[in-house]
Amino acid sequence: MKARLKKLFNPRLWWDKTKQTMDTSAPIVWFFVLNVVLVWLKTYVNYWLNFNLGVEGAIQQFLLVLNPLPSAIILLSLALYFRGALSYWIAILMNLIQSLWLFSNILYYREFSDFLSIGIIGSGSSTSNNLGKSIVAIIHWSDFLVFLDIIILILLLVFKQLKIDKKGIQKKYAILTTLLGVVLMFVDYGIASVDRSGLLTRSFDNNYIVKYLGLNEYVVFNAFQTYNQNNSRKQAKPADLQKIKSFIAANQTPANVDYYGTEKGKNVFVIHLESFQQFLIDYKVDGQEVTPNLNQFYHDQNTLSFDNFYNQVGQGKTSDAEMMQENSLFGLSTGSAMVKYGASNTFEAMPAILDQQGYTTAAFHGDVSTFWNRNNTYKSFGYDYFFSKDYFPNANKASNNVGYGLKDKIFLKDSAQYIEQLPQPFYAKLITVTNHYPYDLDKQNIDFPATKTGDNTVDGYVQTAHYLDESFGELMNYLKQAGLYDNSVFVLYGDHYGISENHQPAIAQLLGKDNVDNYDLAQFQKVPFMIHASNLQGGIDHTYGGEIDMMPTLLRLLGVPTEGMTMFGHDLLSTKDPQVVVFRDGDWVTPKYMKYRNQYYDTATGNKLDIDNDPDLKAAAKTNQEYADKALLYSDKVITGDLLRFDTNRSDFHAINKKDFNYQRTEALKKLKQSQQSSPSSVLAKNGGHSTLGDYTTSAPELNNQ
Repeated sequence: MKARLKKLFNPRLWWDKTKQTMDTSAPIVWFFVLNVVLVWLKTYVNYWLNFNLGVEGAIQQFLLVLNPLPSAIILLSLALYFRGALSYWIAILMNLIQSLWLFSNILYYREFSDFLSIGIIGSGSSTSNNLGKSIVAIIHWSDFLVFLDIIILILLLVFKQLKIDKKGIQKKYAILTTLLGVVLMFVDYGIASVDRSGLLTRSFDNNYIVKYLGLNEYVVFNAFQTYNQNNSRKQAKPADLQKIKSFIAANQTPANVDYYGTEKGKNVFVIHLESFQQFLIDYKVDGQEVTPNLNQFYHDQNTLSFDNFYNQVGQGKTSDAEMMQENSLFGLSTGSAMVKYGASNTFEAMPAILDQQGYTTAAFHGDVSTFWNRNNTYKSFGYDYFFSKDYFPNANKASNNVGYGLKDKIFLKDSAQYIEQLPQPFYAKLITVTNHYPYDLDKQNIDFPATKTGDNTVDGYVQTAHYLDESFGELMNYLKQAGLYDNSVFVLYGDHYGISENHQPAIAQLLGKDNVDNYDLAQFQKVPFMIHASNLQGGIDHTYGGEIDMMPTLLRLLGVPTEGMTMFGHDLLSTKDPQVVVFRDGDWVTPKYMKYRNQYYDTATGNKLDIDNDPDLKAAAKTNQEYADKALLYSDKVITGDLLRFDTNRSDFHAINKKDFNYQRTEALKKLKQSQQSSPSSVLAKNGGHSTLGDYTTSAPELNNQ
């Protein structure tokens, strides 16, 4: 018995038998089958280990098992059309290509909870700098296991442990094998269409495509999406815009007379809080507030703070947030609108609108100007000035930078030299970067305890958030000293989540829960939105809204008429605000109901609801889904079709000429200097040319140790 068991579990014996079978009966066929099984196995395993696809029910379980097979069979069958060693190496190459795609998506999904798209890959040149550090933080050693089988197969071939099939198989069998893959693909799609009607025409969520059709098939779908985007401009016509304007007019809300125009003529500071989530407000670690300055600002009697405000970004992340904040247009379903269309499209953006209202407009960012294509997009938005890394001498020193640009304390202090020169009133957007993944700071800047979730990605998050908070406090102190605080409106917003859904055990610990469900993850998408002004009637506002609503809300506070504008957001201060928050993937939140990851919840209680047995929910879901789908579709059409070029009958706004803007440092500084004489309304001019920079105090060790 012992001898039989030893024989049964002898790896060498199993390999000899397997090798004998493969060597004696169509070796290339067995090699093909082996590769198909290996590709299927590692894809299916990683579906469960590294992706959150929300699989429910027997049909979806079956499709998840099936969907890696069709494309694997089709691609690997290419090897069957050749003979000899070449056929084996082609099979390995096809395995490698699919493994590289799987590996890349594992890394991307781990941080962004989405799959790579052609648009994101194409935007690599504008976002590639500084990404190396993030990628190193994302990779786990186990990710490389997707290549283990390829290494083994190569070694077996190199050391001649596999017999090379010199005859190959007849071409008709190769064709039949390819056709088998095609048939299985149609079978998969047919079953998927029954379970999810309109899968390819109505879904904005890439998770659905991968769950139902497969990771490789998603590439084909995404390529088709990208092709349609590229052709939209050619097919667009003025009637398309009029249809969209009718939709927007039908959903327009009246202004709130208690707020409309109360901040007219004031300076505007828009402070972009990188990766800052709502849960950080009033959050404590070891009894200490993570963000004491922001907490005080949030609860100030002159600050309107929205505690049900959600990020609505897609693959474009920060660039999507900017697109919504500046234009009240959603980011695209795939890729970044700023990268793909920022240089070519016509926009009716906040900077251009305010510029035509007599404002000076400027954007500040401590990284290279090309990141997210800002150097081109900001011209399309109508920014007079764009102060990027080239404008900050301190940015040339490596130790003054972290991850995605100049450290916030240094960046904000160095920005003051340009802020004091801006003719008033001005609109200034400052984009912070230190609180960006992978949340890494040098020891001399860490003065706050990390959390203790055991997740290295998560635990440093509160430390960089605390650093951002200190930076913000220093800026506010300076603006008070410089005389800008009381005559300015401050708009603060978090652009997107900082901790992705792939860190659920750590998220549960941060929230003090045993585990989290989709309701908790939806709540985790909340980011801060605050508006502060010295005469503003503040308080905590429970209105439900999102980043798409920032522009109409601010414009009305400034007394700028919004009728006729192509904006998909609503004024959050309007008493008639419908309060429907639309996510980029088509999910939505209202004060009563929430749809997230194809599950429905009572928004107030978090109780999961059964739509089939709840007539009120079913009716509300139908109405909200129709609105969400139409808003996303129409917003996409505005961008991909460049429809605003047809908006030529406006008396209150004229399209800007991108050639009027020059962000080259020498020219911009010359223009800024001349403005001190031509428009002597800046802080510097009003002080008779005496700088206020001596009033800026910072604890940045890099500057204080010089």
